[in-house]
Amino acid sequence: MTATTTPPGDLCSVPALLRRNARDFSARTAYREKEYGIWQSWTWAETLQEIEWLAMGFLALGMERGDHVAIIGRNRPDHYWAMVAAQMCGAVPVPLYQDAVAEEMAYVLGHCGARFVVCGDQEQVDKVIDVQDELHQIDHVLYHDKRGMRKYDHEHLNWLSDIRDEGKASHYRHEDELHRREAELDYESTCVMLYTSGTTGKPKGVVLSNRNIIETAKNSSAFDGLGSKEEILAYLPMAWVGDFIFSVGQAYWNGFCVNCPESADTMMTDLREIAPTYYFAPPRVFESQLTSVTIRMEDAGSVKRWLYRHYMALANRVGPAILDGKPVGLLDRLRYALGEMAVYGPLKNTLGFSRVRVGYTAGEAIGPEIFDFYRSLGINLKQLYGQTEASVFITQQPDHEVRADTVGITSPGVEIKIADNGEIYYRSPGVFVEYYKNPESTASTKDAEGWVATGDAGFFEEASGHLRIIDRAKDVGKMADGHMFAPKYVENKLKFYPDILEAVVFGNGRDRCTAFINIDLTAVGNWAERNNIAYASYQELAGHPRVLETIKSHVEEVNASVAQDEMLSACQIHRFLVLHKELDADDGEMTRTRKVRRGMIEEKYDDLITALYDGSEQISTTTEVTYEDGRKGSISATLQLVDAATVTPKHQQKVAAE
Repeated sequence: MTATTTPPGDLCSVPALLRRNARDFSARTAYREKEYGIWQSWTWAETLQEIEWLAMGFLALGMERGDHVAIIGRNRPDHYWAMVAAQMCGAVPVPLYQDAVAEEMAYVLGHCGARFVVCGDQEQVDKVIDVQDELHQIDHVLYHDKRGMRKYDHEHLNWLSDIRDEGKASHYRHEDELHRREAELDYESTCVMLYTSGTTGKPKGVVLSNRNIIETAKNSSAFDGLGSKEEILAYLPMAWVGDFIFSVGQAYWNGFCVNCPESADTMMTDLREIAPTYYFAPPRVFESQLTSVTIRMEDAGSVKRWLYRHYMALANRVGPAILDGKPVGLLDRLRYALGEMAVYGPLKNTLGFSRVRVGYTAGEAIGPEIFDFYRSLGINLKQLYGQTEASVFITQQPDHEVRADTVGITSPGVEIKIADNGEIYYRSPGVFVEYYKNPESTASTKDAEGWVATGDAGFFEEASGHLRIIDRAKDVGKMADGHMFAPKYVENKLKFYPDILEAVVFGNGRDRCTAFINIDLTAVGNWAERNNIAYASYQELAGHPRVLETIKSHVEEVNASVAQDEMLSACQIHRFLVLHKELDADDGEMTRTRKVRRGMIEEKYDDLITALYDGSEQISTTTEVTYEDGRKGSISATLQLVDAATVTPKHQQKVAAE
């Protein structure tokens, strides 16, 4: 691998990029935030001033080089500014998931030894106060939103605005020290520490340097031709590496605008108003948007429904080819242009995608049907493959070479090799420095030559040079008859249906596959209302006979599709049940990034899995749940186990005929 050197000039840290942007793009908008229904804006020059004042306020509080600064809250300029201000002071920002419960938060705060915690609001402050007695290293808690904070003890509790004002007022005392510390930053200085989702154990602190973030931002931006005029919507968790590379790394490298929505409830409205040119979302977001579209069309009048179905059938047939510049007949192009005026354009505008030039999805494999739906509308949605340890980018899909079943070619500056067991290894300028306080895990993940084990299994296609991901290496197994078992492939097909929110497939080492399914309460609830079906809870609706029959039809359609894949045809689902509760991160069943914890589920629901394989027709079970306020409880249910028809694969039919 060719070694990367420090970039020309002094662009070797995020604060250095900030100063470059304030100089070269001084009047251009750097941040927008919607508050009380009004968009507020800051230019790059104003952003530099705000961050400098905040950094000097941090110095006034006694922030030292190497201190860890936790940031907990939703996406808003003040929180991004706090991260960059901490970097200016020589400290290390550590963003946390705002929906983490106090116990999860306590682990990360204790592990990194945070002296400073920046909170979004009273809810986050309360979580920190709850765990502060066991974490004696926290010296200062700062908050952005002062509502509800008046009667708190403010000895070590400060309003972030006051700290900024203190920095502004005392700038003559702290300017020289701030500039000294900023001048000490180089390519090897720590830029950020991000914690993994912890699918197999405790989260690990991934240390990423300025080299990791800036080189990755530079290379990935060049790949897609990103520039200073892009608009993005920053709405994904700030603790997730994807948000950091898009909203900090690429934003500061290119000098484009970061827009922060008012709240999760207004995100879709804010997305439409901003109409970003560069957009990223995990598959779950695209799945929920498609579910919303499907529900709305079911409720639409007969003429609208006909127009939608007619033109979407055309879009599915020719839309991706038109997007990729492939030959399409003149008549179909004219019909597609009519569809753009009647259906596709208004739909993209409703979704907020009318200006998207480059869109990405990653984090989990997306169902091919969902992926093709968006591309058929003319949205340049692509897949990338990445990890926190890679500063995100490992592979990307070039324009006009986009397919649902691959994750593209190696990103610029990245090398990939496939081990004999199919596991994917990579190395690049984005490879993380270390796992914080965990040399054993660092050594087992990254070898002396810089190669990182992904834990994923895949292969390169000889013809296209694109990488295909089969599944997590630890999840790929063998059926009892020796056929490959890859659960994620089937689960993604199931989640294409708006009625299905989540699916977990079992079958490793067994003679057949079975599945747990979560219904989507919004989609199925809407169906129930249209059909005058009364229900009092998720559990009651999930067990309704007509719901089970609908889910069975979806499973059987997926079985017919899976049967077409000679390598994975044995992964058809023979039996399934619809769970009586949604899988939840608070119950330990999923990570904060919505990845299924298979080991936890297999242990927690062992009785249900046993029933799927022993021929039982129903089973009664009791499950512990965690309520929003942290209290524990339990719910009991009797679940129906449903048999699904399978399809004999064509290659087996051919052998039998011979």
